[in-house]
Amino acid sequence: MSFLALLEIDLHFPEGSDLKGKRKELQSVKAGLQRRFGASVAETDHHDLWQRSSLTAAVVGREQCDVAKQADAAERWLVGRYPDGASVRRLLVSADDLRDGYDAV
Repeated sequence: MSFLALLEIDLHFPEGSDLKGKRKELQSVKAGLQRRFGASVAETDHHDLWQRSSLTAAVVGREQCDVAKQADAAERWLVGRYPDGASVRRLLVSADDLRDGYDAV
């Protein structure tokens, strides 16, 4: 069986002054999530705002506890990096949960 942790991440950059600076910071965050935690990451909202961003990250694995640990570690890393500017919501599901709840595409 496989498991998926979906992280919805809201970031606030109070020191940000333009979109170019935000893009550079986001590139670093996305690379860190990919490299450190094996996450797939996409910017999903607030593309045109220079002090906010929303990312969605996914971590998959064979064991629920391993996926949960990776998601916990990613959340700690984000909050440590942005102590006053990171909010993370998480959903942890199994492949069976997905199959039971949705028709195949």
